[in-house]
Amino acid sequence: MGSSQGSTLSSDVMSLVDTLPVLAKTLIAGGAAGAFAKTAVAPLERIKILLQTRTDDFRTLGVSQSLKKVLQCDGPLGFYKGNGASVIRIIPYAALHYMTYEVYRDWILENNLPLGSGPIVDLVAGSAAGGTAVLCTYPLDLARTKLAYQVSDTTQSIRGGANGFYRQPTYSGIRDVLTMAYKEGGPRGLYRGIGPTLIGILPYAGLKFYIYEELKRHVPEEHQNSVRMHLPCGALAGLFGQTLTYPLDVVRRQMQVENLQPRTSEGNNKRYKNTFDGLNTIIRTQGWRQLFAGLSINYIKIVPSVALGFTVYESMKSWLRIPPRERSKPA
Repeated sequence: MGSSQGSTLSSDVMSLVDTLPVLAKTLIAGGAAGAFAKTAVAPLERIKILLQTRTDDFRTLGVSQSLKKVLQCDGPLGFYKGNGASVIRIIPYAALHYMTYEVYRDWILENNLPLGSGPIVDLVAGSAAGGTAVLCTYPLDLARTKLAYQVSDTTQSIRGGANGFYRQPTYSGIRDVLTMAYKEGGPRGLYRGIGPTLIGILPYAGLKFYIYEELKRHVPEEHQNSVRMHLPCGALAGLFGQTLTYPLDVVRRQMQVENLQPRTSEGNNKRYKNTFDGLNTIIRTQGWRQLFAGLSINYIKIVPSVALGFTVYESMKSWLRIPPRERSKPA
């Protein structure tokens, strides 16, 4: 009896799924992929942010000592500080990213643009999709960084600056971060650091899809839906894409937490005028190595993150019965 009821329920669910439009299914698949991948690597993501931004506290600690310090200061849940904002952001971000990638790709192919029909289409569509997703969800990324930057240890909450001591703002949650950011800078305050983010995401997102589709193109068609294929292809795609754009991620994070940084001799927080000023200033004041702070942990994080993201996405597409699209052909 119970078995037949379960079978009927499963059949009803799949009947409902079949009534959804393809774009809705793609949004669901992308959102699930993003949430799963982000949560799986949340502890590593927080350590990376601290290595990128808290140059005085974490710069010389390394990965293992940073993990111990966060555990000591914030407890086990400290590894997930800011992850709520990250998941709230990543669900619409990943959903938009994957969905708009499919839309842009189909639009390019249907309109016979002079890009051929090879992986270059995936490069352009992926870049456009990444930019679209960033613009729609950036304030939540800002909130995630500011929350992850906070360390609960009271000895770290007061810093000696050039003009004396100051206390870092304490945020109680996502809404508090966004409210204070808006009060400080208006709409522009919610998009502080968007410049390096867009400059970085356009090549990264494009390269990620380009490399993934190019690698997948060399896999026999009968293995196209194999998890063993999605994991290594997704991992390599994330590895190459992140390596080329990582310094821009460091600039972005530092711009996002400028109001939490020690004051300069001029009596204000460090303010990078733009992306390139940020790159030059970091090299001049912190050394070029700071542009790659946290890169080792990023390698540890990005490989499973992107691999899991692509794998869950492809699995969800299969479960949601999204029809296969045209495969990329060599240019």
